[in-house]
Amino acid sequence: MANFGQSTESKSRIINRRMFMLSSVKLLVFGGILGRLFYLQISENIKYTSLSEKNRLREWKLPSQRGVIKDYFGVNLAGNTQVYQLHLIPENIYSNTELFFRLKKIIDLNENQIRKLTKKMNSQKPWEPVIVSDNLSWAEFSRLNLFLHEIPGIKPIVSVARKYPDDGSSSHVIGYVSAVSESDLNNYEFIQEVNVPGLKIGKTGLEKFLNKSIIGAPGYQRYEVNAFGKKIKEVKYVDGKPGKNYRTTLDYEIQKYASNLLKEKGGSICVMDIFTGDVVAMVSSPTFNQNLFVHGINSKDWKDLLDNTRKPLINKSISGLYPPGSTIKTIVALSALENQVISPKLTLQCTGLTELYGEKYHCWKHKGHGYVNLRSAIKESCDVYFYEVARRLGVDRLYETAKKFGLGSNVLENFVEEKNGLLPNTKWKIKTIGKGWVLGETLLTGIGQGFVQCTPLQICLMTAQIANGGYKINPRIIDDGKPLTPLFNAWREKFSDEKESIFSEGNYSDGKVYLEKLFRNQENVKFIQDALFGATNEPRGTSYRSRFTKSKYIYAGKTGTSQIKKFTEEQRELKVKYKDLVYEDRDHALFAAFAPYKKPRYAISVVIEHGGSGSGVAAPIAKKLIKKIIDRHQERILVQKEDIYQET
Repeated sequence: MANFGQSTESKSRIINRRMFMLSSVKLLVFGGILGRLFYLQISENIKYTSLSEKNRLREWKLPSQRGVIKDYFGVNLAGNTQVYQLHLIPENIYSNTELFFRLKKIIDLNENQIRKLTKKMNSQKPWEPVIVSDNLSWAEFSRLNLFLHEIPGIKPIVSVARKYPDDGSSSHVIGYVSAVSESDLNNYEFIQEVNVPGLKIGKTGLEKFLNKSIIGAPGYQRYEVNAFGKKIKEVKYVDGKPGKNYRTTLDYEIQKYASNLLKEKGGSICVMDIFTGDVVAMVSSPTFNQNLFVHGINSKDWKDLLDNTRKPLINKSISGLYPPGSTIKTIVALSALENQVISPKLTLQCTGLTELYGEKYHCWKHKGHGYVNLRSAIKESCDVYFYEVARRLGVDRLYETAKKFGLGSNVLENFVEEKNGLLPNTKWKIKTIGKGWVLGETLLTGIGQGFVQCTPLQICLMTAQIANGGYKINPRIIDDGKPLTPLFNAWREKFSDEKESIFSEGNYSDGKVYLEKLFRNQENVKFIQDALFGATNEPRGTSYRSRFTKSKYIYAGKTGTSQIKKFTEEQRELKVKYKDLVYEDRDHALFAAFAPYKKPRYAISVVIEHGGSGSGVAAPIAKKLIKKIIDRHQERILVQKEDIYQET
């Protein structure tokens, strides 16, 4: 019995000990749970409340309205227009087959589009909208709304899209917009920040250059969603911030007129204000319809553009590279005068050709020009005379002068498509080709042939800086709103009245414009201006047939013909005419001019691909254009005065 009592007591102690341990564990667990609950509900309250809100709410970014690009007079060159779209929500559709069967009878929808839509619907969440069409006609939009109650899952929407003038005259300079591509997202961080479904960005021209500021900031819609992510109700709607609007220096009327002058031709026309550097027109031909790209260009239209041998997608004004031909003779002559290699009185005999180390270098005039001095050589565009001038001058000194006047360098800051061109010298040839320069190449460079290549806008800038007396200007297409200072206006008016600058040296501060000289002796520049007057307005001048007699329209200019394929001795003996050559073998026709002569204000360059002759093709086009420009001049001046008044 004693042993039984001891055993019972021992078991009781063991049980009590175990109960104590179990109770302690329970207290610890309970305390831990309470501590964790305190931590989650009190200490981490803000964090988990925020996460809960994020799970409950969703935001959808909305594209903002793209800024407008206008011409100098306020005409839209890239605007926005109302469009009708059709969206569908896959989760609200009972049958895809039935849906597309009914839609095909209401809107233009083919089997290929249906396959693409089906693939897209299968690759995303069922509550995310799919854009069926972003450019419905009014008739289609009306029919959809009429049958809306019978077709669940579709949603007709009124939206905004880019709209360009239908004539395409500004298609190259303005560019076009299209859907964001994967490469756009990889290359531009700002596009990643503003990218939303349906966003269109600039792909070429000013549309591309201005992308960052013209897109604007996206808006958003905030929705409450359920546990599956489905929208329940809209909580907040915020409009996007529209993109910045821009005014250009372009004149749409002159753009259209120039584009019509180039119709059925390949080439370029550029017009520039010789004082401000404003690009008044920059036209490339053939052109294309920018509106084709806004909603996605179809394969046939794209193939037609790519297969066109005249390259309509290239902005030839800044990307087309051409030998400048005889238009460069103005710079050759100026460089020779500035370097005191020759005097204007230098007289040489042109017999139609010159020989150098067994090679024959022909003049465009078969029998030659006879005895000519520098002025008559420019006026009649004597090649033999300029072979000799170039030989005496040397390519390196010519390079320095031509570089100062804008050849061989980018003219604008606004276009990634712009090309530098090529202005050769002795160092360039050794570095690039690995061979030394030879004298025959200097002769060819002196008449704008050989290695030298320029863009039409560079030729226009060169002419503008000769016309304004030899002062540097910085061409622009975007009107940045910077005021034309009183000093600059005084200089411009004085120059216009007396054809000379009142400021040839000195330091002008306090925000005033400093005029950078490109000459050593301004009399040399005046001599070139006078020679160009003779080339257009005096008998035997190469553009004499395209002159004006009315003083208001009188201008000065230089023709140019740049050779594409060497004319053989056999062809010369047979007296083959250029018009009998196949199109691709014909020379390019060029003309560079400034107008009006007595009070110069505008520089013009015309390049006609395979036109054959600068005097026969390019100069007559320039004549028509100059009249249009001068007739529009007063309207432009009124806008400038209004701008200055507002700035004051």
